Amino acid sequence: IRARAVGDAPARFMLIAAMNPCPCGFLGHPARECVCTPLQARKYIGKISGPLLDRFDIHLEIPALKIDDLTSDEESGERSEVIRARVVRARALYSERLRKSPKERKKDLTLSPQGKRLLRSAVQKLSLSARAHDRILKVARTIADLDRSESICPDHLAEAIGFRALDRSRA
Repeated sequence: IRARAVGDAPARFMLIAAMNPCPCGFLGHPARECVCTPLQARKYIGKISGPLLDRFDIHLEIPALKIDDLTSDEESGERSEVIRARVVRARALYSERLRKSPKERKKDLTLSPQGKRLLRSAVQKLSLSARAHDRILKVARTIADLDRSESICPDHLAEAIGFRALDRSRA
């Protein structure tokens, strides 16, 4: 019965997930030694299916914090208000883009010849799927919007490719 049924469940959510880099959790840790073999670490990451990973726009490796970073009273980086203003502007651009036809939206994802070569190279070297290719373009467009850029520059594309950490670890 379930296979023949069709349902529509509107939802609007953001899924954020976390996992260790290997079974022991210390691969790449600056102070603790990983006890896993490279094969064990690859198998661990390999337990997550490629099609599932493809549906995540961004995969990041977050290094362990040092105690000095945890206990510091010093503020570093941009202030939240500045970041928020950029995000609000980028979301407005995205909403505006959604009102366009699919053909018009595709123009917003146009790449320079250098950008096309960069993306093609990443897709080939990392054996990326068509879905991962599209996710990279979408994230690069968002990065360009946050940067107040009319077009997607190779730097935006390189940053978006860099956000596909789990694709790199599977290659």
